[in-house]
Amino acid sequence: MTIADFRYPRGPDAPGVGVGFKAEHFEPIVETRPRLGFFEVHAENYMGAGGPPHRRLDAIRELYPLSLHGVGLSIGSPGPIDQAHLGRLAAVARRFEPALVSEHLAWSTHEGAFFNDLLPLPYTLETLVRVAEHIDEVQNALRRTMLLENPSTYVVFAESTFAETDFLREIARRSGCGLLLDVNNVFVSAANHAYDPYRYLAEFPLEAVGEVHLAGYAEDSDDGGLPLLIDAHNSPVRDPVWALYGEAIRRLGATPTLIEWDNDLPAWPALLDEARRAGRVMAAANANSPERVDAV
Repeated sequence: MTIADFRYPRGPDAPGVGVGFKAEHFEPIVETRPRLGFFEVHAENYMGAGGPPHRRLDAIRELYPLSLHGVGLSIGSPGPIDQAHLGRLAAVARRFEPALVSEHLAWSTHEGAFFNDLLPLPYTLETLVRVAEHIDEVQNALRRTMLLENPSTYVVFAESTFAETDFLREIARRSGCGLLLDVNNVFVSAANHAYDPYRYLAEFPLEAVGEVHLAGYAEDSDDGGLPLLIDAHNSPVRDPVWALYGEAIRRLGATPTLIEWDNDLPAWPALLDEARRAGRVMAAANANSPERVDAV
């Protein structure tokens, strides 16, 4: 299956839109075969030898394209890439032949310790060189181009010398990787750091985008009592994020879009409704777009 096949998949209900596959939804998916573009899975959930998870994903793979989303490579770590983990990721990619493979601009390991979170990076030349080298290593192991996702952030580093959009642009240029534009992350970070998400979007290297993510956020407050948004993946996509997504698609053109809902999982019809709404927003944005940026 080629990227071209994946970018314009079948299905009038939600063309180009996918959802994260969860075992709880397996039966209604295979029984009803909804008109979706693809399903995405977290690679780490399929690094075992086999069993029911693999059999279910094999069945989904017979019906739909897959996107493989990693959360454990720790691409931004100051230490080396875990070769055992990379080998397991490559094995999952060989077995399921996903149309796209992606990871996060983050780190989660240090000196043998694993942190169950995606932690932020300072945007410096030293970090940029390290991340680009790690991406080269991953792409060589996978024998394919990967996508790198922009993060949701809750702190900024005083030592950063790059804007996040410039940092991502330079990583893509140096490594040849594509980018995954997480629109919810853009909105969450913009709210937390008091900048304009639409300006961020205008400065983003859209020419490198191969996939878009949408999710719900949670509202909290920091230690000083100021509002804080959390990229929680536990609720429907919020209206401001839908609006920002419409602008992203107006600029990008039709691009594979994923609804992420990983926590407090809803019944299958609710998740399918979110995908169908994304399809409608995509169609409307494309219809109203006189100019589009060509994505990879």
